[in-house]
Amino acid sequence: MPTPKIFVDACFGKETPYTPVWMMRQAGRYLPEYMAVRAQAGNFLNLCHNPEMACEVTLQPIDIVGVDAAILFSDILVIPDEMGMDLSFVKGEGPKFSDPITNESDIDKLIGGEEAASKLTYVYDTIKLIKTKLAEDKALIGFTGSPWTLATYMIEGQGTKTYNICKKMMYSNPELLHKILAKVTEVVKLYMEKQIQSGIDVVQIFDSWAAAIEPNKYDEFSWKYMVEIAEYLKEKYPQTPIIMFPKGVPAFLDKVYGNFDVFGVDWSTPMELAREKLGDKYVLQGNMEPCRLYSKEATTEAVEDIQSVMQGKRHIFNLGHGILPDVPVEHAKHFINECHRVSKK
Repeated sequence: MPTPKIFVDACFGKETPYTPVWMMRQAGRYLPEYMAVRAQAGNFLNLCHNPEMACEVTLQPIDIVGVDAAILFSDILVIPDEMGMDLSFVKGEGPKFSDPITNESDIDKLIGGEEAASKLTYVYDTIKLIKTKLAEDKALIGFTGSPWTLATYMIEGQGTKTYNICKKMMYSNPELLHKILAKVTEVVKLYMEKQIQSGIDVVQIFDSWAAAIEPNKYDEFSWKYMVEIAEYLKEKYPQTPIIMFPKGVPAFLDKVYGNFDVFGVDWSTPMELAREKLGDKYVLQGNMEPCRLYSKEATTEAVEDIQSVMQGKRHIFNLGHGILPDVPVEHAKHFINECHRVSKK
């Protein structure tokens, strides 16, 4: 009999002894141990490409902070990187592509499908290594960026606050944007499938830049592609829970649909609203404002408020976005301990 994983059970809405908790960006810069490995790697991409180091930083939050699930250490942009785009991380500026997509011939040059997904062997090797070291009762979460979020970087060439190049394409040449999204979607499907085959227990699809799209265009340019990925995976791997996390879309809650298990609630969406609109259809994950971690008192207040709404039912504790680099480790531990304390049955 395999050891039950509380996190996986919670994703399927099963009764658990307490509400499990993890944090987005939990393997990261707030941990001195992570910074030591990062320094040893030399740069961020080297760390992503080194299975031993990526495994080490994936496991750190389990051992140090006490979370109930590990999330694979990688980056969403390894996908366009292996599709043939030229990715670099510039200190102080973040990720940059030297060759952003501007036209149809740029799309045609991209490596697609199985060929691109097969190039991500360092990710699959990392997963296999983590599974040899991760406690049997802990789940391993794999992830991808949504096609829209990936496309924003591929078209803009870097992070953006205005998304004007993407949105110019959305309104003036939607066929071209759909062609990019479709090509990325095919790679993502196979990439996530290979993650599951390598040992991933749960999949999360991040749509970090969901809020950049106006609500009545969101389904067309983002959500339907996320649902297509989820449907593909669910048909083949029904035992693998899928978490959807579109950030900043409270206006879209009435229109959420699809074959997945958990809806990630960001901090700008009231938990009461999410429960009212989606709590019967999906398990909810979230949604403490990450900056509350600067204060133990503010953390406890939020955890107790979320617990009072969710009552420990069909819920996973998490932040409403990623943990910030200057949060004290003791405060992160306090968050995990408080989630366990308030939800123990």
